[in-house]
Amino acid sequence: MSLLHQDSAEPDNAALGEEYAKGTSPIVWATVVAIFAVSIAIAFYILAGEKPPAATGEIVAVWAHPQHIETSGFDSNGAPMPKETVDEVFVFTQVKLHNQSDHPLFLQNALTNATLVDGAHSSYAANKGDYDRMFIAYPNLTVPHGPALSPYDTEIDPGQTVEGTFVSAFKGLTKQQWDARKKLDYTFVFRYQPNLVVTPHVAVTEQ
Repeated sequence: MSLLHQDSAEPDNAALGEEYAKGTSPIVWATVVAIFAVSIAIAFYILAGEKPPAATGEIVAVWAHPQHIETSGFDSNGAPMPKETVDEVFVFTQVKLHNQSDHPLFLQNALTNATLVDGAHSSYAANKGDYDRMFIAYPNLTVPHGPALSPYDTEIDPGQTVEGTFVSAFKGLTKQQWDARKKLDYTFVFRYQPNLVVTPHVAVTEQ
């Protein structure tokens, strides 16, 4: 009798497992469904928030014109004076900028960025007047004198593409330092928009 009584008192493992499964299955499924729903919501929010950039850019051509000037060692009266040397690299860049948004874009600035042995160097684009005067001050320039891209007052309408050339000057930079550059790219600054960084896929024409 004691053995029979002991057997009947033992819990039925199969029954307990069935009851446990019945009790926890709704909770598990609810958790899975909740996680899935949250994942879908997050993915939708991310995709909905991602917008294509307002502007795209293409570098059409790049010309580099190193300058090395050494003074004569005499002043205007012919008196001897220490010689001075001036090194500078002018970088002319022809670019296309396209507005793929539904509102006008206003270009506020453009920078030429060169990563040299000693680090990154940036130079702002000259305005339209200074760009045109370059061809008067340096008549030996062989860079095509195309239409200037003004970095301060260029408006691009929706769907419009503008094209032009600008120049940046790296003062105190020698030709050897320029030739040893590791990277070259450009930053275009638009009003109320993220900066547009464009890397050229054309070779630099050395003047």
